[in-house]
Amino acid sequence: MTGNDEKDKHELKLRLVKEFEIKELGKLKYFLGLEVAYSTQGIFISQQKYMIDLLTETEKIGCKSIAIPIDPNYKLGEAKEEPAVDKGMYQRLVGKLIYLADTRPDIAYSVSMISQFMHDPREPHLQAAYRVLHYLKGNLGKGILFKRNDTLTLEAYTDADYVGSIVDRRSTTRYCTFLGGNLVTWRSKKQNVVARSSAESEFRAIAQGLCELLWLRIILDDLRIPWEGPMKLYCDNKFVINIAHNLIQHDRTKHIEIDRHFIKEKLEEGLVCMSYVPSERQLADVLTK
Repeated sequence: MTGNDEKDKHELKLRLVKEFEIKELGKLKYFLGLEVAYSTQGIFISQQKYMIDLLTETEKIGCKSIAIPIDPNYKLGEAKEEPAVDKGMYQRLVGKLIYLADTRPDIAYSVSMISQFMHDPREPHLQAAYRVLHYLKGNLGKGILFKRNDTLTLEAYTDADYVGSIVDRRSTTRYCTFLGGNLVTWRSKKQNVVARSSAESEFRAIAQGLCELLWLRIILDDLRIPWEGPMKLYCDNKFVINIAHNLIQHDRTKHIEIDRHFIKEKLEEGLVCMSYVPSERQLADVLTK
């Protein structure tokens, strides 16, 4: 429960007590595996105990740590020729890693990859999941810090890897959004259909990132929190940015007209502005690498 009126919050608590059996726990410190710490810098959220429990359960508490959660040169496939592994065990492990990714965006891409094979897991998929555990062993104390900030600028970084999957050649959409310089949401997910061009895969990622920004804006409006506009959308593809601003219809982009018109409409309304960001500063890359 949140709000800027202490009297209203107190009255709401009294009404809830009449209808439900509730208990006042005070300031949030621990909830469903999430640990919350407060300091002069801001609020730090982590899942360190959850990670330790997971490593203990999988007998990986004494394993060697590694620097990266997934081999950047290795692409996971169906691996039908490899031995099958316990499906229930694999699904439970991946499910816990999915929950752990709520405070660890650095494993979001790895978890996205291994979760694609939950219906028929094979030995390479299990080894990839174990590799994530080895990575976590050396990074137990990491989490997300929400710093105190006087500005509430909404920003999003969007990107896509064109036909990145070796199974069905679908691209992966990735985006991360920031409010006042703090990371608030992120996603790494395979697109629903095969993109026929790199521009199409990029436009899908931009449209998803834009929808996320609009959703965050609605939340701020509901909380009656003033935000600084326009929202900022960053992309590392100049060609796609030019198409988004160009009024001329391009024959080679007719297959992405819905996303293009949606993005262009929001640009003309002044709700969002698109800017180019060099690939080395593309923060969304962490979600596919």
